[in-house]
Amino acid sequence: MQNSRAAELAEEILTKELFDLPNNTDFRTIDTISIVMVYLLDNDMLTQQEKDSNASCISLSAFLIISFFLSPPQPSPETTEIDLDGGIDQDIFDINEALGLDLFEGDIKLPVDRNSIIGDNYRWPHVIPYVLENSLEMNAKGVILKAFEQYRLKTCIDFKPWEGEKNYISVFKGSGCWSSVGNLQMGLQQLSIGANCDRIGTVQHEFLHALGFWHEQSRSDRDDYVTIVWDRIQSGKEHNFNKYDDNRSDFLNVPYDYNSVMHYSKTAFKNGTDPTIITNIPDFIDVIGQRMDFSEYDLRKLNRLYNCTSSLSFMDTCSFELENICGMIQSSDDNSDWQRLSQVPAGPNTDHTNMGDCKDSGYFMHFDTSAGGEGSTAVLESRFLYPKRGFQCLQFYLYNSGNENDRLNVWVREYTPANPNGTLRFIKEIEGSPETYWQLHHVSLNVTSKFRVVFQGVRGSGLSSGGLSIDDINLSETQCPHHVWHIRNFTHLLNTSPAGKKGIIYSPPFYSNEGYAFQVSLYVNGTADNPFNLGIYLSLISGANDDHLKWPCPWQQVTMILLDQHPDIRQQMSNQRSVTTDPGRLSESSSNYTWDRPDKVGSEATFPNGTKYMRGPGVGTSAFLTHERLRSRNFIKEDGVYILLTMEDISHLLSTQPSIQPPLVTTASATTTTKAGPGPTATTRPPSGTEITAITNTGPGPTATTRPPSGTKITTTTASTTTASTTSTTNQPGDPEVPAFCPDNPCENDGVCIIVNRAPVCRCPAGDNWWYMGEKCERKGSTHENTVIAVSSTITVFVVMLIVTITTAVCLKKKYKQGKENKESVTLEETKTSF
Repeated sequence: MQNSRAAELAEEILTKELFDLPNNTDFRTIDTISIVMVYLLDNDMLTQQEKDSNASCISLSAFLIISFFLSPPQPSPETTEIDLDGGIDQDIFDINEALGLDLFEGDIKLPVDRNSIIGDNYRWPHVIPYVLENSLEMNAKGVILKAFEQYRLKTCIDFKPWEGEKNYISVFKGSGCWSSVGNLQMGLQQLSIGANCDRIGTVQHEFLHALGFWHEQSRSDRDDYVTIVWDRIQSGKEHNFNKYDDNRSDFLNVPYDYNSVMHYSKTAFKNGTDPTIITNIPDFIDVIGQRMDFSEYDLRKLNRLYNCTSSLSFMDTCSFELENICGMIQSSDDNSDWQRLSQVPAGPNTDHTNMGDCKDSGYFMHFDTSAGGEGSTAVLESRFLYPKRGFQCLQFYLYNSGNENDRLNVWVREYTPANPNGTLRFIKEIEGSPETYWQLHHVSLNVTSKFRVVFQGVRGSGLSSGGLSIDDINLSETQCPHHVWHIRNFTHLLNTSPAGKKGIIYSPPFYSNEGYAFQVSLYVNGTADNPFNLGIYLSLISGANDDHLKWPCPWQQVTMILLDQHPDIRQQMSNQRSVTTDPGRLSESSSNYTWDRPDKVGSEATFPNGTKYMRGPGVGTSAFLTHERLRSRNFIKEDGVYILLTMEDISHLLSTQPSIQPPLVTTASATTTTKAGPGPTATTRPPSGTEITAITNTGPGPTATTRPPSGTKITTTTASTTTASTTSTTNQPGDPEVPAFCPDNPCENDGVCIIVNRAPVCRCPAGDNWWYMGEKCERKGSTHENTVIAVSSTITVFVVMLIVTITTAVCLKKKYKQGKENKESVTLEETKTSF
């Protein structure tokens, strides 16, 4: 029986079907061991007793070897953080330069006939049709929609999905970040949001080009405000610093703007390390080139160019600086009133708007709960408001210096034909222990008819020496953030936190609407390699719902916003970054999925209360915001910062093609051929030096169609570091058609999909010491990884051979001892017989 089992083990090992061996197992060694086992069992020269003895030893050897391979492998060290920017704060022009693009002023695609953009012909309608091509990365799609929301909040410009209009903007993932200037009246007008362009400030910048704006430093009066250091500019790039006269560009009687999202950075097109642009006011040298949000003057120019008198989704703001308190009214149905004050003995000592910095200003509304009886109320109602979208976000700051039982109720009074005098609807109650600082609150509304917002202060039980105060109210038809992380004593953290991991602070745990638990980590003073920056990372963490959720976590976009606490939401220049959970993303250090269950791919961590949990890899950037920019706005107020967090499902953006499909682009060799027909189109980009149909796609999902205007000749650049051109011609009847892309292109990680024998095949990219592999280029390999595998294989083989050697030695010793005993026994028997 023992002999039979050992033979079975040897056979199973030999055919490698007993267990799943690691990918790096040296099968030749396993085969050798198996053959030795079979030899020891089936050698005809061995006696049955020797075979039985060998079977016992081989069973032990097989057990040890199998135990060695089947023992749970130690997980390879996970990359605890993935820096999406590689530790570099790359501007638009850095990205395009690295790609070898030679665009006008770094990110402008000029038409063949370049004319002045002054004039109504170059303006878009107030509602701009657009298409989000499927070639876009998922994160970019979500960021673009968020940029549209900023346009709606701060201007009268709106965007709508294309439904067959003559002129529209096609946003696609091209090489780099670029746009044309103004409405070129050419049908489809391309705007590229390529790799690393998925930041809201970058998207706003490129769409401002499309809306008709040049760069700020191109103004005719720029030399009064900045100095261009010509000998520090790369040779051949000097034309990017040209100025325009008033016939080409109109700055609309708005002052020069160092804060503009359209301004070059100080190091644009540098040939060394010194700045190419020096601000004539030194304080602005580190301000120019911001890509956070529109500046006040950006908005003023845009609103003047398009004759905007109001914003689309903005509804109201009030900081109570004027005595009319923004048209708010005191209700006659209460027994107390809200008072407009600048300070209260029990707190607050200042308003939130100015924080006491401005003399004879700085007011807020206060309900005194130190007087009156329990249940006494004070009601403050807004002016009439007229909604358009059916959802609103109410944001305000609250200071509670009263009692923990005092509360603030938020209501809406809705007016309908059936109830012309208004009907009150309760929305939310806010209560909590008194604090010595202002606290930010968000309340989601969903009002569809004329209404007022109603603030009702209610005195609770117990003693109070103060009351409830509200300030800096903003109401807009936008979505509220899901969570708020308030970090207090931030100046102290900046002054005392070391750079690197010892300077990380972690947010409390948060849950998304779908039930995923997540956490944000903040490098207060940057990483060891990138100090003097805020670094921010998102991690999934183990939560109560993990057993019921989809894993790896699919297409959840988390937006992290460092709030600019300006009292008017339209003038806030917050800094934000979005991260999307791509379920197919693999860790760089192992074959694990980055967004898999935290208890599978994460490491153990501990909450401040001592509770253990698992934290997955962090994904974000170490170049979130420089300390100079941090101090340039109202990010820090009352020595605190607010980080607004939202996690939302964007899986509906996987396919964003319009219901009306324009003609498809087709190509043969290096010539682009299109179907003739009305409808705007764009250009295709075959890889330089090839004659095969190809398209590059860095993310999952199908590659979108590209559509050049029929019969139009255009010049394009390839995704390589050199420029190349293709010619667009009208397809004549009878011409052969070859698809310009792989249908449902599966290639990931910049893989190129080509048609081989009419079937899509992925060609994976490779570098000097790295490469992608797999059917979809989904796995990454590297020289370092192979070295680790080789060393691991060598150690594994050594350990296996050591086990076999030791086991064999033990067996031989046992056989020798048994043989000796048998010999002695035979001798003894012979001796007895002789007697």
